[in-house]
Amino acid sequence: FLAPGGTRIDDNDKTKMTSHCVFSADEDHDTIRNYAQVFNKLIRRYKYLEKAFEEEIKKLLLFLKAFSETEQTKLAMLTGILLANGTLPALILTSLFTDNIVKEGIAASFAVKLFKSWMAEKDANSVTSSLRKASLDKRLLELFPANRQNVEHFAKYFTDAGLKELSDFLRVQQSLGTRKELQKELQERLSQECPIKEVVLYVKEEMKRNDLPEPAVIGLLWTCIMNAVEWNKKEELVAEQALKHLKQYAPLLAVFSTQGQSELILLQKVQEYCYDNIHFMKAFQKIVVLFYKADVLSEEAILKWYKDAHLAKGKSVFLDQMKKFVEWLQNAEEGQHN
Repeated sequence: FLAPGGTRIDDNDKTKMTSHCVFSADEDHDTIRNYAQVFNKLIRRYKYLEKAFEEEIKKLLLFLKAFSETEQTKLAMLTGILLANGTLPALILTSLFTDNIVKEGIAASFAVKLFKSWMAEKDANSVTSSLRKASLDKRLLELFPANRQNVEHFAKYFTDAGLKELSDFLRVQQSLGTRKELQKELQERLSQECPIKEVVLYVKEEMKRNDLPEPAVIGLLWTCIMNAVEWNKKEELVAEQALKHLKQYAPLLAVFSTQGQSELILLQKVQEYCYDNIHFMKAFQKIVVLFYKADVLSEEAILKWYKDAHLAKGKSVFLDQMKKFVEWLQNAEEGQHN
């Protein structure tokens, strides 16, 4: 189809086109699927064609400008079906990140049609897991020119095109990447014993910049705070060490546990940590009481955790530890109401 340099060999001369060509087929999913099945059967029978076919498709994607809009649509549909049934690997999509087709909006438009076709065969999970395996999940923004490479633009474009699952997927991926970066930076600052005020300022700026909600941050903070210390191997000493360390950082946690959801996440993180690190099993109640006294946790959150928001991990041990304190909280609450 393509001469060197990406021009059309046929130059729209119909005599140079076979009558059995996907470009002259109806723009209809079932029709295009029939073409995909032919390629599929051929490649299964003649395995040596696999690599050559892959290279050919990559080349076609690189030079999409050579094709009319309807031809691009049919090619996108065909490619989507071939990706869905595993005839083509997701890595071929890197051809769509080429400057000349990105700038003209061809890449994004083609990708939308391709993903729709793929999802008509399988589902969003099939698409996202293939993208992940090919390490393309974080590169989807490259379908757009540099000045539009942001999550908002991507989300709007893909949602408007009826691909909300993919825009949600990208949001999650970006958020995970952001959290990893944030955790790394936080860990660094805590290990350097930066003043808490500075850490608070930094976290607030990052939350604002990356649109991170408080509940997403509190768990990170807990992890970083607990990773910032070399813990004593002796169980009888570790509780004391933990309380001293956490008392120092309670003001930091208090800033980011102003919502009920954040408090519950923190409680669950503490529970998980004490369960996973056997030396901390007996320290759980002491940590919770410390956080209560330091205004990190409210009585509502503790009672909610105790009643139905606790995790299964070490449940009986931790509920037993908390029993007396919870009773005290309940009595105090009743006393206030009387």
